Formats: sequence, C-alpha cells, structure tokens
Amino acid sequence: MTTETNISEKSKSSNKMDDGIVFIGAKPFMNYVTGVVVQFNNNIAKEVTIKARGKFISKAVDVAEVVRRKFLKEQGVSIGKIKIESEEFENKEGKQVNVSTIEITLKK
Repeated sequence: MTTETNISEKSKSSNKMDDGIVFIGAKPFMNYVTGVVVQFNNNIAKEVTIKARGKFISKAVDVAEVVRRKFLKEQGVSIGKIKIESEEFENKEGKQVNVSTIEITLKK
C-alpha cells in the first residue's frame, strides 16, 4: 500500500506542470513568458493560469500581457478570469501578516 501511495504522489507532482499553471517568482522575466507559451503550444492547453504573490504580482501582469500581445497574438489568446486575494500567514517574528495574491487565466 505504501508503494502505491508513493507512485500516485509522484504522478500527481509530475502532472503539476501539465495543469496549465505557471508560478511567478524571482527567475528572469522571459523564463515565465516561455513557460506560458510552451504550455499553450506543446500541451495543447486551452487555459493557462499565471499565479503570483506579493512583489511578483506586477511581473505576472507583465508576463500575461507580453504573452497575449506579442507571442500568441495570432492564436487569439485573451485574458479570462482574474482572481485577487490576500493570504494571512505568520512571519519569522511570529506576527500575522497579509500578502496579496493574483491569478490571471489566459485562454484560447
């Protein structure tokens, strides 16, 4: 039973990339643009969600716009749903802090 659980967990984590989600972080801007374009082209995805938190929100917006206006303009990619929230968590000092989040869904 343990082996089956490990196998199913591995397959779930390997499929995470195929879910059409790109998490924005500290890597160079074009890495994320390429990631979104690859999700649309290689995986025949109809939707790709770009997710970011805190200071990376502006980078997520830029990625979505560059993909839509420059790289996949001919494919008719448009902005779908935009979801904004804030998450509360405890920082290193033990204080509760809020961090803003965004999810931008691009669709064909």
